Amino acid sequence: MSTLSSDVRREAIRGAIARRAGVVPNADAIAQATLDTWQQIAAQMESVIGARGVDALFTRSLHVVGKRYRWLEISGVRGNAAVSLATIKSCFESQDATVAIDAACELLTTFAELLASLIGESLTARIVDVVWLPLPSESQKKAPP
Repeated sequence: MSTLSSDVRREAIRGAIARRAGVVPNADAIAQATLDTWQQIAAQMESVIGARGVDALFTRSLHVVGKRYRWLEISGVRGNAAVSLATIKSCFESQDATVAIDAACELLTTFAELLASLIGESLTARIVDVVWLPLPSESQKKAPP
């Protein structure tokens, strides 16, 4: 699999969140789509860098993105993952849908970039980029008869 450039990855992430959020996404749907995407990434990454490594990168991603989206500056996100994700979800749900999808895209892109700086772009692409790339059935549109 080829690696994605930063801009292509960002658009792939935005597309994945939008697809998962539904036809007319609101902040609640975007929040759920973001967490679903995150949980899928975390499940794949735990075997590579461990749960603590995933938590550390996610915490760092939140810190970096929280500088631009102050409402994502969440103290004490380490520890109970369920509590942390519930807190993050409520932060996303309280935003306008446009702001929520922009922040979600930035958060997941930042995570992927941090990961690539640690394990390399090629391995990052093989492990996490598949999470947001459309399935072949989603990307192939049938031509009318």
